[in-house]
Amino acid sequence: MELFSSLTPVLIAIICVLIGVILKKINGEKEKRETKSKPPTHPWVDEDLKDGTDHHLEEEEVDEEWQGLDEDIAHVPFFAERYSEDEMIKRSKVFYELLNKRRSVRFLSDEPVPREVIDNVIRTAGTSPSGAHTEPWTFVVVQDPYLKHKIREIVEEEEEINYKKRMGDRWVNDLKRLRTNWIKEYLDTAPYLILIFKQVYGRLPNGKKKTHYYNEISVSIACGILLAALQNAGLYTVTSTPLNCGPQLRVLLQRPANEKLLLLLPVGYPKKDATVPALTRKPLEDIMVMM
Repeated sequence: MELFSSLTPVLIAIICVLIGVILKKINGEKEKRETKSKPPTHPWVDEDLKDGTDHHLEEEEVDEEWQGLDEDIAHVPFFAERYSEDEMIKRSKVFYELLNKRRSVRFLSDEPVPREVIDNVIRTAGTSPSGAHTEPWTFVVVQDPYLKHKIREIVEEEEEINYKKRMGDRWVNDLKRLRTNWIKEYLDTAPYLILIFKQVYGRLPNGKKKTHYYNEISVSIACGILLAALQNAGLYTVTSTPLNCGPQLRVLLQRPANEKLLLLLPVGYPKKDATVPALTRKPLEDIMVMM
């Protein structure tokens, strides 16, 4: 008994050590599983472009009862022009043929473009639907040569880092066939640069924040309408999402903190010697499912 009593503390200590080792091993295996289950990180994701739909507004600044909208919006009769089936088919085909000619053009001329055309295409983009009709977009049109060049300097500096460090070999290799790099001459030569900002929230007359529902989706739809309007007017562009340039460009253009850069479009006529990649588009059966 005395021997057993003297060994008891030793046995207890050994058991405790074994339990600790087992628990440590179990926790280690659990951490490994959790690490494997986590989605891979994407260093090329621009933090400034993350969707602000679920933007957490400070509780003390939110007015849950009032969003600045009329409580009782009048409804008015809606009259729409209706076409015959033949006319509908004709119009849809003509519009498709027009948009099918749209190409991303990186070689833009400095030839002047009428200002009224730019006004009209932006008005057209402003007809886009938006969450709760909050219209969460700002279109900044830059034609000043100094500002255009400053934008180019900011974009090219960040894009060189993107290509060499952030984007990764796979993305860079995918872009090689398009012959693109971080040199953006069109930012100087295009007569206009249109920078589209999404407003992640608005401001009420009382100073409190106003929720902008589905702001990124709403602004993205407006961008699509803008591209169609430019094509319709005979103007060309290349959709540019300047990675990690948003905050600098926002400061340069003196935009408020609630605006995040979504898209940058150089707008103008193609140069006479402009080229584009010989790409094809997916056929209808690859993009449409009829149920």
